[in-house]
Amino acid sequence: MTTKNKSSQEREALHNAIWKIANDLRGSVDGWDFKQYILGTIFYRFISENISNYINQNEWNSGNKAFDYSLLTDEQAKTIKEEIVKSKGFFIYPTQLFNNVVKNAIKDENLNETLEKTFKAIESTSIGTNSEKKFKGLFDDFDTNNKKLGDTVNEINKRLIQILTGIANLDLGDFTNNSIDAFGDAYEFLMTMYASNAGKSGGEFFTPQEVSELIAKITLVGKDKINKVYDPACGSGSLLLQFSKIIGEDNIIHGFYGQELNLTTYNLARMNMFLHNVGFDKFDIARQNTLTNPQHLDDAPFDAIVSNPPYSTKWDGDADPVLINDPRFSPAGVLAPKSKADLAFVMHILSMLSNDGVAAIVSFPGTLYRGGAEAKIRKYLVDNNYVDAIIQLPPNLFFGTSISTCIMVLKKSKKDSNVLFIDASNLFRKVNNANKLDPEHIEKILEIFKNQKEVLHMSKLVDANEIANEDYNLSVNTYVQEKEDTEIIDIKVLNQEIKEISERSAKLRLEIDKIIAEIEADED
Repeated sequence: MTTKNKSSQEREALHNAIWKIANDLRGSVDGWDFKQYILGTIFYRFISENISNYINQNEWNSGNKAFDYSLLTDEQAKTIKEEIVKSKGFFIYPTQLFNNVVKNAIKDENLNETLEKTFKAIESTSIGTNSEKKFKGLFDDFDTNNKKLGDTVNEINKRLIQILTGIANLDLGDFTNNSIDAFGDAYEFLMTMYASNAGKSGGEFFTPQEVSELIAKITLVGKDKINKVYDPACGSGSLLLQFSKIIGEDNIIHGFYGQELNLTTYNLARMNMFLHNVGFDKFDIARQNTLTNPQHLDDAPFDAIVSNPPYSTKWDGDADPVLINDPRFSPAGVLAPKSKADLAFVMHILSMLSNDGVAAIVSFPGTLYRGGAEAKIRKYLVDNNYVDAIIQLPPNLFFGTSISTCIMVLKKSKKDSNVLFIDASNLFRKVNNANKLDPEHIEKILEIFKNQKEVLHMSKLVDANEIANEDYNLSVNTYVQEKEDTEIIDIKVLNQEIKEISERSAKLRLEIDKIIAEIEADED
């Protein structure tokens, strides 16, 4: 067995163990409602081990090999608190460390209160520092008095003990064995599983890993470094983190920026950043409605923007007279419909994009051909030469929907007025009831995109004038013709084949009858 295969099997075994624990622990609580307890506990364990390792490593490097931060008293730990907060952004006293709380959990009659106080104490260590925004309210969704955990304090504590010990028993290695990767991988796997089991809600907070990879790679064509990346509807942060996986965090000079409206998802995104070892000073995830209260205008422009905004969500639109004069939307002269904010996100993204930047946006098919205000916005985008490519994806890739979505690629400094249309709807592998992009599918799409390549029945370069003649319809099938079924069937040959099959079937039936008759004769 190769090292790669062994590693893959070990990873799969870990994933199976994680999902079994998550399912066993939730009991009668719906998995979607229970996710914050499992994911929050993984995060609590991570930051505990992270800070312990950091402090221990400093001592070991000084020659104190017997030092163990978890064995100190809280009074002894006070002396290094200020120094640690400056470097890590937070502080955890020894008694509040995950392993010590787990050790004492079974005899702690007030475990729910202990955890609540611990989480508040961790968050409070960042108050008044540069990391305050990154930690504020981070554990708000971990409600240790939630009746879903039990009707009495005793029942709640029993469930909390199960959760703590279950996560404590996960073999995630230690920090000397790359546990940061293990923690981040475990967290992302769980989010994938929760999303896949949550229907439509799952698709709103998590973009499948392979789709995230494709989108990020589209914005990175020809680049091995990037200034900063942005996602205005960042969900749990999976799209942003693809950049770190592809080119490394050190090659993202000024870090990751995102905005998310949903509180739970906002907290998951911040945790996800920490779990992938992104320092508190390298990300800025904000919580507000991006369309009506954007939080990163002063951080723009961005060299890479990626997004999977909510499909056809409602927004204020022309009900808010201020929006039509908003410099993000006003250039198109019209606002996206109140019932379909898709192109409002596109206009916002375009306004945040640098002159040399690239944006890749997952788009609902209707936005590419519907009339009215949406057609006028598409006209603005095409006439000003901002649309670089439209990529038709296979159906059934995203959680909670079987619709064939598209990727709209925007650029502000194109060299020509062509738009590349790519039909990748047949590039997928069937996995149970869903479809999946494999590495070779991603590479095929990227090859066509990089080389602006025309492939018969798969891609075509279309001039803006031709698009205008089609009333600014941006649907891929308007320009890329499907391959016709040209196979000619010879009826005589087909009839002969049917005749031969029938004869073989009759012969086989006779042989079976003969065998049965012999068996019955023997029994007599």
